[in-house]
Amino acid sequence: MLQKSLLKFDPDCRNCKRLAGFLDQTSARYPGYHARPVPAFGDAAARLLIVGLAPGMHGANATGRPFTGDYAGILLYQTLFDFGFSNHPESVSRDDGLRLTGCRITNAVKCLPPQNKPQLTEVRNCNRYLHAEIAALPRPGVVVALGKIAHDAVLRALELRLSAHPFAHARLHRLATDRLLIDSYHCSRYNTQTRRLTPEMFAQVFRLARSALSTDDPEGYLQEGA
Repeated sequence: MLQKSLLKFDPDCRNCKRLAGFLDQTSARYPGYHARPVPAFGDAAARLLIVGLAPGMHGANATGRPFTGDYAGILLYQTLFDFGFSNHPESVSRDDGLRLTGCRITNAVKCLPPQNKPQLTEVRNCNRYLHAEIAALPRPGVVVALGKIAHDAVLRALELRLSAHPFAHARLHRLATDRLLIDSYHCSRYNTQTRRLTPEMFAQVFRLARSALSTDDPEGYLQEGA
């Protein structure tokens, strides 16, 4: 079996030809943009890992930091601030002084995909990096997946059957001993403006995460259905 845990993030990765080519085009069009694979951001010792979909064109792809500078980051960083994971309620740029405590943010796909839609092969190619990030999560740990693609990517990274863990907002899944996955609808502009995801619904997810992190027995927490 491939030793995925040994494959750390590569800021120069060009394993996906379509994405590499699109980044080249984007860099030529927007010379000041990051336009490269976007690394995870946050507390290196965090027990909470948030997994998004992929960098946005004028957000993380521009700034080089997940959910920074785009609409999806508005609700995410406000909620992280509300629950004590962030020192500021908004993320504007990489040098804005924002710090995360006990929390880390990454994406299932580290490069900007055309039309914000990565192909399955690209998700699989990037899965090795997500595996390493989850493996580095101290125990007990919680993973929050923003959207079904991120949810599926987490399961694939851990070689778990997708059918055994169906996606649903605010649903909890046992990944392994001392490992929980909590699902959320993605905090995208479409989902928040259509009210598919409300601030109250998003807060519910992080209330579950905060409660799970506060116990020494996350498996028992899951069994209790808290």
